[in-house]
Amino acid sequence: MTCCPTPLGMTRRHFMRHLAGASTLALPAFALTRSLQAHAETLRRDHKSCILLWLGGGPPTIDMWDLKPGAPTGGPFKPMSTSGDLQICERLPLLAKQMQHLSIIRSMSTREADHDRGRYYMHTGYVPNPNVEHPSYGAVVAHELDENLTQLDIPPFVSIGGASEGPGFLGMAYAPFQVDANGRIRDVEAAVPWQRLADRMKLLAAHETQFINERRGSAAEDHAKVLAKTQALLTSKQMAAFQVRSEPREVQERYGNTAFARGCLMARRLVEVGVPFVEVNSGGWDLHQGCFTSLETKLPELDKAFSSLMEDLDQRGLLESTVVLSMGEFGRTPRINGNMGRDHYARAWSVVLGGAAIQGGRAIGQTNADGTGVETDSYSSEDLMATVCHALGISLQTTYTAKNGRPMKIAGGGRVIQELFV
Repeated sequence: MTCCPTPLGMTRRHFMRHLAGASTLALPAFALTRSLQAHAETLRRDHKSCILLWLGGGPPTIDMWDLKPGAPTGGPFKPMSTSGDLQICERLPLLAKQMQHLSIIRSMSTREADHDRGRYYMHTGYVPNPNVEHPSYGAVVAHELDENLTQLDIPPFVSIGGASEGPGFLGMAYAPFQVDANGRIRDVEAAVPWQRLADRMKLLAAHETQFINERRGSAAEDHAKVLAKTQALLTSKQMAAFQVRSEPREVQERYGNTAFARGCLMARRLVEVGVPFVEVNSGGWDLHQGCFTSLETKLPELDKAFSSLMEDLDQRGLLESTVVLSMGEFGRTPRINGNMGRDHYARAWSVVLGGAAIQGGRAIGQTNADGTGVETDSYSSEDLMATVCHALGISLQTTYTAKNGRPMKIAGGGRVIQELFV
């Protein structure tokens, strides 16, 4: 999804390019300083965050979280016991030790098996509609949770290693701030001297003030908010949170030497300084062929990074206030195709989540013996989003007004999955 046009004819991408910045917005190479640590320690105790681990392409959850040993659809992997009251794939031994903190919803049944539509639906709780651009998880959570974070210079919605869905009608102030796994800011092409950057900021600020005074609509005000955020961001010591390579070598090695691993480590650092929503992107899960060969590499990578994230959040006292959610746009077919792959399947699949008020170690819902259907209550994207919002303390009575004047319920009016909280 694209953001709405801004004043001066700039998209958000154009805006970031125009700022050109700050030494490739060359993020400072200093470590997490004492002042940054002090900021983290003084965060409000009731502050909440959410980390979304997005497995783009549609992961084969039947081979990961809901195995069917002995069934023709089962695949080559075996289930293993965990620290919770459930089993997962044997190729995820480190995560198995963290499952007391995580639960699996095995009865997801959603309506969209197309990549773009499924991605939009799972990010927003709404099916695509040409007349309305709905806000994504990140925008909703950022909008609801960043109000009291007056000391946070970093944008409240950060997407690492790939694009997320946009802010929809909530406005550009809640658009994802996209960086790569090394902390470099997307769409910034070249460095400029600081003095020239300062001059550009002054010029932009003057234009913003003119547009706002002329009452040309909400876009000018939204853009001005982003400009103010950017000015604070360029000189903030909180930018050190993006510098994952300042972590001790043993910590980096524990997470793994992959972009996704660095993204997970960065997510932990961002949550520490108070960012309400962080999305970490892992691609390559569209396994139409060679599914099991690919999983021999992908599952260990996921295992190291995901388990290390959970371990760190727990040890640092952050897990009680942070929801961690891992999912893709859908699951994959129980039937194994002629290319030893699995195709798109939205009828019966799984997601993993934990943290905050969510009880870990549970399997919620059940699929049938071959994984082709759900035997218990099924859950939708709306229900999942409502559950995450509930765990974060966001009221499900919240209703937004879209730009066309239509009221929109938060999380698409979904129901909370109560079994995760009792």
